[in-house]
Amino acid sequence: MNYQQLAEKAVEAKKLSRPSYSGFHVGAALLTEADKIYLGGNIESSSYSLTICAERTAIFKAISEGETKFKAIAIASDAENYISPCGACRQIISDLCGEIDIICLNSKSEYKIFKTSELLPFAFGEKDLNK
Repeated sequence: MNYQQLAEKAVEAKKLSRPSYSGFHVGAALLTEADKIYLGGNIESSSYSLTICAERTAIFKAISEGETKFKAIAIASDAENYISPCGACRQIISDLCGEIDIICLNSKSEYKIFKTSELLPFAFGEKDLNK
């Protein structure tokens, strides 16, 4: 699977979103090392802090199915600018996916690729925990 195809899956995943309050549709497509794709859409709650982003939806779906190794995640929205993961999603990507490619799309389906460490430099992680 090439990144253009993964980006197209992220655009399709916007249909899974349920942005009941913001009206802002976001879709994510997570690619495993075994080339399986997990889709996610943002799902909003009236208690905004309980809302979950598309990226975390896709990642949690994959992990709940036993996946542990990932290559890339593509993120799409209807915004003119390139969509990028929020801080919480960046932390989850770092913790659960590691150093993967993060493909950020704009409304024209053009994309830019970043590594996890580029979007979350000096990430807090397992190495920082006192075990």
